[in-house]
Amino acid sequence: MKVDVLLGLQWGDEGKGKIVDVLTPSYDIIARFQGGPNAGHTLEFEGIKHVLHTIPSGIFHKNVINLVGNGVVIDPVIFKNELDKLVPFGIDFTKRLLLSKKAHLILPTHRLLDAASEQSKGKYKIGSTLKGIGPTYMDKTGRNGLRVGDIFSKNFKEKYDALVEKHVGILQHHQDFTYNLAELEQPWFEAIDTLRKLTAVDSENYLNAALLSGKKVLAEGAQGTMLDIDFGTYPYVTSSNTVTAGTCTGLGIAPTRVGKVIGIFKAYCTRVGSGPFPTELDDQVGEDIRNEGKEFGSTTGRPRRCGWIDLVQMRYAIMINGVTELCMMKSDVLSIFDEINVCTHYQIDNTEVHEFPFDVNEKPVLPVYKRLKGWATDLTKLSSYKDCPEALKCYVSYLEEQLNVPISVVSVGPDRKQTLIKKE
Repeated sequence: MKVDVLLGLQWGDEGKGKIVDVLTPSYDIIARFQGGPNAGHTLEFEGIKHVLHTIPSGIFHKNVINLVGNGVVIDPVIFKNELDKLVPFGIDFTKRLLLSKKAHLILPTHRLLDAASEQSKGKYKIGSTLKGIGPTYMDKTGRNGLRVGDIFSKNFKEKYDALVEKHVGILQHHQDFTYNLAELEQPWFEAIDTLRKLTAVDSENYLNAALLSGKKVLAEGAQGTMLDIDFGTYPYVTSSNTVTAGTCTGLGIAPTRVGKVIGIFKAYCTRVGSGPFPTELDDQVGEDIRNEGKEFGSTTGRPRRCGWIDLVQMRYAIMINGVTELCMMKSDVLSIFDEINVCTHYQIDNTEVHEFPFDVNEKPVLPVYKRLKGWATDLTKLSSYKDCPEALKCYVSYLEEQLNVPISVVSVGPDRKQTLIKKE
C-alpha cells in the first residue's frame, strides 16, 4: 500500500482539517507528520465547531487510528487540553490515538525563549505564534531535545533539569524579559502524567508494518507550502518541512511509499503574520474577504491578510509537492463578488516573471491580474457539483487548465456536508 499525503499549498489555513475529516472513512490510519500546536485544524459537523492543534483530524471517526508522528513537536499542556475537549463527545482516544516515541516535547522554557526572541526583534518580528515551536526544533537539530519516549525513563527529570538550565542561561541575556517558570511547570508536569497514560510507539515500525498488512494511511500536513523552512518565504516561515518530502522524515516513510498528493488551497489567498504576500489586498476588497470568510486565526485569533489567488505561487507549490489532485476551499466566500481577479504573473523591475522568485522579500512585486466573471450567488445549499453556477465551473476549469492538475473537491461551506465531489 501507499501513503497518501494531504497538505496546504498556500500560507496555511487552507482548510486541511475539514478535508481530512471528509476523507477519513476511506483510511485506516491518519498520521500527522510535522508542525505542532501552531496549527489550527477546524472541523465542523452536527452544528458543532472543533479546533484541533496537534491531534490528527480523523479522531472523530471510530475504528480509525490517529498517529502523531516523529516530525511533530508536542506541547503536553495544549495536548491535554485537546484531549479534555474530546471527553464530552465520548471519544475513546486511549484506543485510537498513538504517539511517536521520537516526537519532541515543547518545554515551558521553549515558549519563554520564543517570546523573548520575538520581543527582541522589534519591528523585524517574523510573526511567531509564541508556542515554542522554533526553539523546540532548534534543540532537536542541536541534539539537546527531549522526546516522548524520554518521559518513561527513570532519569527523565534529570534530563529535563539539564535542558532547562541551558534555557535559563540563554534567557538571562534578555534583560528586559520577565517570567515565572514555576507557574508554567506545574501544569506541564501534570500534562506529562496524562501523556504517560497514552500509547507511545516506534511509529516508523508501526506504519510500515501497517502498510505491509494492507492498511490505508493518510498523512496530514500542517501549515502550508509557503511556510516550509526550505522552500517557503524565508525567514518568514515555520521551523519544519511542510511539503511532501516532510512526510518521509516526519513519519519514517520511504519516498517510494508516497501515493496520491492532495493539495488544498483557498479560492483566494490568506496569510497570517509577517512576510511577503504578492496579492495582498490592503483595501475594502481585502476587508470584505476577511469578514465574509471569517479570516481570523483559529490558533491565535489574529486577523488574516487576504488577497486574490496567485497562480505563480500555486504552480510553485504544486511543483515542489508533486501534487496529483486539488481541493478548492471557501468557494462560497467569493459569492459576494460580481468579478474575481486571478494573478497570472508578476512584474519585477519591469520584467515579466512567471516563477516564484528568491528575492520576493527584497523587491517590489507587482501582481498582474486576469479578470473573471464571478458567480454572485449563494453556494452553501448546494449538494452536487453539477448544480453549481456556470461561472464557478468556468473558474474551476480555468484553474485546472492553468495549474495542469485536476480539482477533485470544491468546498462551499464549513460543514463536512458542504463538500462537493467533482466528477468528470
